[in-house]
Amino acid sequence: MSDKLFDMIVFARVVETGSLSGAARHLGLSLAVVSRTLARLEARLGVRLANRTTRTLSLTEEGSAFHVRCVRILADVDEAEIEATRGRDTASGLLRITSTFAFSRRRLAPLLQEFQSLHSGLRIHLQASDSLVNLVEGGYDLAVRFGALADSSMIARQLAPNVRAICGAPAYLDRRGRPATVDDLTEHDCIDYGDPPQGFWTLTDDTVMPIRCNLTCNDGELAHGWALQGAGLVLKSVWDTHGDIEAGRLEVVLPKLRLPAAPIHAVYPHSRHAAAKVRLCVEFLADRLRKEAASLARFTRLSDAF
Repeated sequence: MSDKLFDMIVFARVVETGSLSGAARHLGLSLAVVSRTLARLEARLGVRLANRTTRTLSLTEEGSAFHVRCVRILADVDEAEIEATRGRDTASGLLRITSTFAFSRRRLAPLLQEFQSLHSGLRIHLQASDSLVNLVEGGYDLAVRFGALADSSMIARQLAPNVRAICGAPAYLDRRGRPATVDDLTEHDCIDYGDPPQGFWTLTDDTVMPIRCNLTCNDGELAHGWALQGAGLVLKSVWDTHGDIEAGRLEVVLPKLRLPAAPIHAVYPHSRHAAAKVRLCVEFLADRLRKEAASLARFTRLSDAF
């Protein structure tokens, strides 16, 4: 085992246990060896990784960033050994995934539970966030994202189509009328969301249409809830709204209007390309989501868009 890998293992255990003595007990080493190893690592890197006393230990900013990389590297080493002995058709180790709150709750959570049940040696951590996180810095294996991809340093695979539609509660539409043309939308209350909200909707021909917003927020689920309460029209993915459309709680307006598609992609760093857990998870999600996509069209009368 190289000194660098050994130092990473010791440092990771120090962080996990919260103390040098805890790491020493976990690794079966003396406290002196653990202390010298941490000091050697800091000297080689030229930065202080942790502030430590006899009772407490806290990571510096550099230590936190280095710890994320150490955990990722050590997990890759473990996975490489597993793949070498078990082949490339077994997902194992820790798989860290991030996606939006709404999609994580409505789609990814049950799918990932099913995927994990097929691979007993796999552990999954799903981080829900509507912010565009840095996969490498955050130590993520995989992200599930919507729309155009700006980072060409990542590998992206389209998992499924994604159609968006403008929806409103029947009570709101009964009260305010159903838009017959795009121009009619300017007379309606619209609900905008984003960080920050944009204040406009973009149509398929790249036409930017300002919208009148009495309610705005940074969370798509909040906007969805307001639409259900009859507060106005909202533009959302049919992945989020089809259940309410089917149940009659929401109604698609201007169903023939084509809005810019925002396909669902799996995005992962190049260094994860060969990892069995990533490859198998992407294949699983693509299979399940494409099957689900075929059933969504009937709720929105947008079948030709799928």
